[in-house]
Amino acid sequence: METVQFKTNIKCSGCIATVTPVLNNLAGADNWSVDLASPDKVLTVSKENLDKSEVRVAIEKAGYKAEALS
Repeated sequence: METVQFKTNIKCSGCIATVTPVLNNLAGADNWSVDLASPDKVLTVSKENLDKSEVRVAIEKAGYKAEALS
């Protein structure tokens, strides 16, 4: 299982509701989370054979920004 993190502009429960179907489809319901308490609103995604660009594109299609953290 590979885990990646992204700095996002997902800032509230409404934002999470918007990205939930996208991320559930991409990684599975229990394989992602957003830390709303973090100043960077860090999205953590875990999945086998995870492609960072695939996650970034999916988030951007949902209307949000995602910048991979190293």
